Amino acid sequence: MTLALRVLAGLVAGFLLGLGLSGSVAPAATATIGILTPVGTLFVNLIRMTALPLVVSMLVASIGTMAAPGRLGRTGVRAVLIAIGLLAAAAAGGPALARWLVDLVPENVFKAAADGAMLPVILFAVLFGLALARVGEERRAAVTRVFEGVADAMQRLVAWILELAPIGVFALAVPLASRLGLSAAGAVVAYIALVVALTIVAVAVFLYPLGILAGPMPARAFVSYCAPSQAIAFASRSSLAALPAAVEAAEQAGLPPASARFILPLAVSIFHFGTAVAQTVGALFLARLYGVTLGPAEIATLVVAVVLTTFAIPGIPGGSIIAMAPVLAAAHLPVEGIGILLAVDTIPDMFRTTANLTGAMTLAAILREEKTSSR
Repeated sequence: MTLALRVLAGLVAGFLLGLGLSGSVAPAATATIGILTPVGTLFVNLIRMTALPLVVSMLVASIGTMAAPGRLGRTGVRAVLIAIGLLAAAAAGGPALARWLVDLVPENVFKAAADGAMLPVILFAVLFGLALARVGEERRAAVTRVFEGVADAMQRLVAWILELAPIGVFALAVPLASRLGLSAAGAVVAYIALVVALTIVAVAVFLYPLGILAGPMPARAFVSYCAPSQAIAFASRSSLAALPAAVEAAEQAGLPPASARFILPLAVSIFHFGTAVAQTVGALFLARLYGVTLGPAEIATLVVAVVLTTFAIPGIPGGSIIAMAPVLAAAHLPVEGIGILLAVDTIPDMFRTTANLTGAMTLAAILREEKTSSR
């Protein structure tokens, strides 16, 4: 049985047991919940322990090595402009957010990490990676090798922790279902339907019009250009598995070699459009499930954190869910909800991966003017 099926089985078993214990005041019911609650907390703490170093190391390594200084400069400028636009939109919410903007730049980044202020740490990692890309090649390579080694080790550690996910999810589901009853199961089903629907809508509203209007292909050709690799991404739940078919489609569509051989692989690695949609929906779902009210500052933090962390999604099953830990912590949402999202991630992941690949193929189509800069 695959890990995804074992985790889903843990969720179902936990919900069934929790529903059976719901409303019960028997000593056995209280004892069961009392035993399982710390087990679930331990699983969540293991995820939280690894999530921040994983995301930070991957951000620094990927940004520091993604391209030559000239290309990275253009990419960096775009990233900064996007961040400024997001921050300006958040600041327009009112003067109450002034303190939030100031707190984005901590006096001590290590103290911010220790205090659980995730967004300033992530922002620091992005800026550090951009600065590292401007260091001499020999020294940059030495530093990025360290961060790549840390990222590889953290991915291995996360993979070990995920082997415990069936137990952890079971332990998290029992007290949740006992407290919320059948509404918990209904909420999970509604989440799956919502994240799938919104992912499809986001692709249809943003990516297809952008690829058709700003790219060189008419509508029918653009759909044909995306379709074969989309099918592979959907079935395999891996953008990398679909990359060879995407490169072949780009070449057959007549895109420049720079688009097919440079922009497309780079976009598959760091541009995760579907993940941004899914993480935002997942965070809002957990806020509603646990009764947490998000104000303007929390929503702004959530959006910025999602934008930044999507550049550092680990290449392991459930990686995008694990990367949500800093996002949830930054917005002061319950991190234990990750277990629920992880258990039901198979169907959303199929659509999320397809959207990620479609985003990469769209960028390759519309950024064809970059072909002379890759030499």
